[in-house]
Amino acid sequence: MEGRRESDLGSLLEVARGVYREVFGGDPEMAVSAPGRVNLIGEHTDYNQGFVLPMALQMGTVMVGSPRQDGIISIVTTAKEADEPKRVQFPVPVEGGTLKPGEPHWANYVKGVIQHYRAGPLPGFSVVIASNVPLGGGLSSSASLEVAMHTFLQQLCPDDGNPIAKALVCQKAEHTFAMMPCGIMDQFISVMGKEDHALLIDCRSLETLLVPLSDPNLVVLITNSNVRHTLTGSEYPTRRRQCEEAAKILGKASLREASMTDLEGVLFSKASRSLLSMEVYRRARHVIGEIERTAKAAEALQSREYEKFGQLMVESHNSLRDDYQVSCPELDELVSAAMEIPGVYGSRMTGGGFGGCTVTLLESKAAEKVLTHIKGEKPSRKGLLTCVLLLDLVFFLYYEDFSGTGAVADTSHLALAHCCLIGMM
Repeated sequence: MEGRRESDLGSLLEVARGVYREVFGGDPEMAVSAPGRVNLIGEHTDYNQGFVLPMALQMGTVMVGSPRQDGIISIVTTAKEADEPKRVQFPVPVEGGTLKPGEPHWANYVKGVIQHYRAGPLPGFSVVIASNVPLGGGLSSSASLEVAMHTFLQQLCPDDGNPIAKALVCQKAEHTFAMMPCGIMDQFISVMGKEDHALLIDCRSLETLLVPLSDPNLVVLITNSNVRHTLTGSEYPTRRRQCEEAAKILGKASLREASMTDLEGVLFSKASRSLLSMEVYRRARHVIGEIERTAKAAEALQSREYEKFGQLMVESHNSLRDDYQVSCPELDELVSAAMEIPGVYGSRMTGGGFGGCTVTLLESKAAEKVLTHIKGEKPSRKGLLTCVLLLDLVFFLYYEDFSGTGAVADTSHLALAHCCLIGMM
């Protein structure tokens, strides 16, 4: 597994180096990387100060580059899905000056990190970005990009190395430049993910707990619905505003402070019933329940109670589908297909929703059967699922491209490209 991770990372490095030579001439002086993530459970709870339980992936973002002496920053992306132009160039922001978000959209994520970086002064630099985290797949390509950019800046002009501050800078970049009011989960796990572990994050206190995930009999399957989500539209900010509205009606600082008893009390109170719409009630019911489910799931994973963990995953998906209304037919079908096979503990949509991926926990011996089943043995699924799988968008944790081979991976040798300096070239 380590060899595969190094191979994948090496492939990204070679792509990035090749583009760097073509665009800038010569070889880059340094390279860094940062991982994507999959959230096992705890969806739409981070911006409600609740719990989340993500784990870092081998899929990640690589940056290669070099400092330059002319005060210019020049950035190239190799991502085919990114909007044009693929290259941006601008002066290093000086004291009193600021960068501005704009077009192309992909550059806003890195510009925001540059603007909010806490050390300085920064030199100019040239950099090429390569990533194998699917854009819009719910696996946090944006946080991977932000954390890689921050790590690159740390090599040019070291800061104090505080990992929490690093994650917060990357989150601020997404808020102010990508205009995405995300919680802290994605940046936190990209900075702090550890091999063979999930990470329970308390988004109120910012405390973390590493939860072992190294059972060789366990497999985590990520399946892409091939529906690309875009969280910067109206739906995500609307959900966040609805949560804030519910907390205000309940008289709480956030929904983390609320209980189901509090919520039901408002719903059935003649004095306050008119304040809480059924839609806002359902949003709050999901969040309050999801926070509780995530805490229970971390305990279950620690004690290797996989059936209990799987049950909580399914409850999470049902709540996201029915109360938070962020699933879609393709995600629901993938979850349903996985859950029909013995040996599958649980399955759910993962990420912000409106498309993206599902995550499934299963026995390793059931993996081949699950793959075959998801590929559309039932006629009712052929039109939906086969088209996805023919695009090679089903992969295990290390992003194995099956191409119909049905290869299997376990989690016993999980190796991550932690946000790290790969090396000086």
